[in-house]
Amino acid sequence: MNNKVISAEEAVKQIKDGDTVMVGGFLAGGFPEELVRALVDTNPASNLTIISNDTGTPELSIYKLVKSGRVKRIFASYIGSNPETGRLLMTKEAEVQLFPQGTLAEKIRAGGAGLGGVLTPVGVGTIVEEGKKKIQIDGREYLLELPLKADVALIRAHKADEAGNLVINGSSRNFNLVMATAAEYVVAQTDEYVKTGEIDPNHVNVPGIFVDAIVKVGENA
Repeated sequence: MNNKVISAEEAVKQIKDGDTVMVGGFLAGGFPEELVRALVDTNPASNLTIISNDTGTPELSIYKLVKSGRVKRIFASYIGSNPETGRLLMTKEAEVQLFPQGTLAEKIRAGGAGLGGVLTPVGVGTIVEEGKKKIQIDGREYLLELPLKADVALIRAHKADEAGNLVINGSSRNFNLVMATAAEYVVAQTDEYVKTGEIDPNHVNVPGIFVDAIVKVGENA
């Protein structure tokens, strides 16, 4: 079995100019701070597309990434805690697309499942429907939301084993679960690292087949 454990700096070397990067978490909950910090500090890749539920707060590294001018496009559902993303939305210095939170999650899930898209009534009759195809089923209108995929996903787990199986607790599962399936290269930051077999299979949230690299942080890693 190949060793999946690498440093954060090695992990983010996979990110190249023009790549699409998914970042897990909801604000600080389940957010892979060490991975994003390594991207900001050690990898100069630019023209990036960032897919994230939000773009963090000024205390998180994703704020610094957005402020660096290296992001050309952002797909998110909430940007209220990052004034820089709000500025980019208004000035159009970067393309900022906002989606209802559930819709964003479903778009990512569709990308990971190999689906052509999902139908949702959310946003019909609002600005959310602009530029999107509408389909009527049984007299009700739905928006066709296309799938989202990425070159690299940066996610966070509470525990990982040598095979890359992940345990993600509570609300930290948020976008981390679906993003693990929707990227070509998946890096998991973990607080605890154990030998294969030490995680009860019933507790695995993300099977190791989806995980390409593990970055250990914390006292138990």
